[in-house]
Amino acid sequence: MKALLVYPKCPDSFWSFNHALKFIGVKAALPPLGLLTVAALLPEDWDKKLVDMNVHQLKDEDLKWADYVLISAMTIQQKSANSVIKRCRELGVKIIAGGPLFTSEPEKYPEVDHLVLGEAEITLNAFLNDLEKGKAGHIYTTSQKPSLENTPFPLWELINLHDYSTMSIQFSRGCPFDCEFCDITTLYGRKPRLKPTDRFIEELEVLYSRGWRGGVFIVDDNFIGNKVRLKKELLPQLIKWMEDHRNPFWFITEASINLADDEHLLKMMQSANFTSVFIGIETPDENSLQECNKFNNTNRDLIAAVKKIQNFGIQVTGGFIVGFDSDTPSIFEQQINFIQKSGIVTAMVGLLKAPVGTKLFKRLKRENRILPDTEFTGNNTDLSLNFIPKMNVQKLISGYNKIVTTIYDPTSYYERVMEFFKEFKPAKKKSIKMLRFCYIKALFRAMFILGVLEKGRRHYWKFLMKTIIKYPRFLPEAITFAIYGFHFRKIFSSCR
Repeated sequence: MKALLVYPKCPDSFWSFNHALKFIGVKAALPPLGLLTVAALLPEDWDKKLVDMNVHQLKDEDLKWADYVLISAMTIQQKSANSVIKRCRELGVKIIAGGPLFTSEPEKYPEVDHLVLGEAEITLNAFLNDLEKGKAGHIYTTSQKPSLENTPFPLWELINLHDYSTMSIQFSRGCPFDCEFCDITTLYGRKPRLKPTDRFIEELEVLYSRGWRGGVFIVDDNFIGNKVRLKKELLPQLIKWMEDHRNPFWFITEASINLADDEHLLKMMQSANFTSVFIGIETPDENSLQECNKFNNTNRDLIAAVKKIQNFGIQVTGGFIVGFDSDTPSIFEQQINFIQKSGIVTAMVGLLKAPVGTKLFKRLKRENRILPDTEFTGNNTDLSLNFIPKMNVQKLISGYNKIVTTIYDPTSYYERVMEFFKEFKPAKKKSIKMLRFCYIKALFRAMFILGVLEKGRRHYWKFLMKTIIKYPRFLPEAITFAIYGFHFRKIFSSCR
């Protein structure tokens, strides 16, 4: 068999970092880890090619070469995925599709030959067995959650690692919390399933042996879902491996706010070279937190928790939401004030959406508030709503626009970076220094685009001077944040 694995294009969004990546000349932020892992689950004697449409154009010759086209996509990629499906149908190429997009709403894709849903360790194997017998079915699904003990290493040889700014790796699936708006527990369950520590370390060794040096995103939806195993097994071995290899990587991950409650865990993560963690703050309003079952965020000083994590040299990237039923018109100022005081530089603010299958979607459907003619796009920064909010729609959208225009205005943004520098205390480490040519290009592009062309150029130069005077060791971070700010302004200017 000839298998063409296709990763559809992600639209321009907050998380795409498209406008920032242009500064370093890299094509995409992250590789398609799920699809690379699926490739490793396919029979060894199959010919395999992978086209990441965020990196390369998908050509008709690629599609004609294949016996099967395997598509894996998230909801945000549905427009591109639909286009790929249409092209395959026109060319008569058979399609196998999986991933969150197809798992959430398989009934929307009757034209796909084989829907392999859920987690591929179970369903793909069932499909391949039937295919070998010549009786492959249309839909393969299961409620089982596989162990990660035998999940194969991704087939990194199918891509050029240096097309990406950061590599990806997975330690666990699932999250112990049950937020109403989140589809993670629907897809992966509430009991975190962990890879054996030695397999995780072996995966790092593979990336290292392939020449990667730089950022590695541990893609778990909640890295600290099992803190006992983390502290007893993974982090001690990870710290040792990093020291033995002279700290070739820095790590980014996602976690819940209760990370701030465990100083020992924070120290271990700092020692292992974790530099950034995404945390779903959602809202500073207690009523809205209780409404959406975000109980781990309630009854605590959220700003103090954020600053505690920053004190250990770990940048907090925050997710924020407006549009809860409990939100009042004061929420917009509350969100702005919280974000500014917290020093969360990368603050992703989105309108509340109701993903299919979530508790939120089911509740709103019972209340007859789901809008029938709108699709859930997966892009929190677009202004479409797939349900009827309690707040007046125009007031909600106007308030949302006020938040994003304020927090990413150069004055507010650079003030927030300085607030972050005040709390940021990274550990000094001996590490492999990799000064890539792309970073030098980024420096000069930033000087020209941000310091000459952009309207807020005076703010840029003032910010750099302040950094040099007060926090000279953070100059590289300052330039990086300035580039991020440029990306965010581009994104939010286009979504209004």
